[in-house]
Amino acid sequence: MMETYSLAVAGVKRKLPIIPISNDLKIASFVILGDTEIVVAAASLLAEQLKDIDYLVTAEAKGIPLVHELSKQLNMPEYIVARKSVKPYMDEPLINQVVSITTQKEQLLCLDGKDAAKIKGKRIALIDDVISTGESIRILEELVTKAGGITVSKAAILAEGDAAERDDIVYLEKLPVF
Repeated sequence: MMETYSLAVAGVKRKLPIIPISNDLKIASFVILGDTEIVVAAASLLAEQLKDIDYLVTAEAKGIPLVHELSKQLNMPEYIVARKSVKPYMDEPLINQVVSITTQKEQLLCLDGKDAAKIKGKRIALIDDVISTGESIRILEELVTKAGGITVSKAAILAEGDAAERDDIVYLEKLPVF
């Protein structure tokens, strides 16, 4: 029988499987891909906390359903997704390449040149499903800054572990680590 963690967020309850990440760390696996109910409920609460922004930006892939629903609720005609590799359709892509502290692997995030041009000088909210070490959101913020965007908000459904102590993020619930 798999260990689970009971989570209630935005009036929706889920039992999350507890997954070992290393010998001394387990996390509750929170997956919003395919979960329309939790995405819609969480987006409506997060939308209330996102004021005076021009664009929503997320990194592929898990933040996409959330940023899509947020853009609908905020009546925004579009949102921007930073991709994890350069795609053939990209014209003059803007690239941020870093070595992840946690995985020791190179991580790549890139914006299509036309998306980078859209966010220049604009107020940006960075969106993710979960903020944990803060590494992913930091890489995304660096990319937005490179494009000339101004990050005014960082939002997620959950703050995992120590991220819940941060005062620079907006989130709905804490998610413990085990």
